Amino acid sequence: MAAHAAALTPLPSALWRLSLVLGFSGGFTEQGLIDLDVAGSGWIYLVVLSVLSEVAALLTLGLVQPWGDVIPRWVPRLGGRPVRTRLVIVAASAGAVALILLWTELLFWWDTPHPDMTPAGANVVGLLYLPLVAWGPLLAAVTVSYARRHRAASARHQPQ
Repeated sequence: MAAHAAALTPLPSALWRLSLVLGFSGGFTEQGLIDLDVAGSGWIYLVVLSVLSEVAALLTLGLVQPWGDVIPRWVPRLGGRPVRTRLVIVAASAGAVALILLWTELLFWWDTPHPDMTPAGANVVGLLYLPLVAWGPLLAAVTVSYARRHRAASARHQPQ
């Protein structure tokens, strides 16, 4: 459940960014949209950020799916090999810490002025980005579960 929730946390903000690319103001003032340069090359950044954030979030599912234990057979040259558990735990832990450091400040979104946004737009954007605050803690919880599960499995396979 936590892995699925973590995979969904960036979705509201990603959809909001994609709505900007499709021409919606997203709560920005006219000057804010000009500064964002969505009509120019800014749309590339918005699309890439949206896709990468969702792909990164979907990787959390690997901590609870079989492909988190064995690389899928369709992956060239690596398919069928076991996943290096320690590497996964280190990477996921580092990701959780980075996400916590990155997104916790969103809790103070409403205390920060947003002159490039309308008041209603700033409130909506704050609500759409708020799920990102949960991403790091959810990833941390799933990582701990993954580590415990693999530690228990490793202990069962150790000769006594």
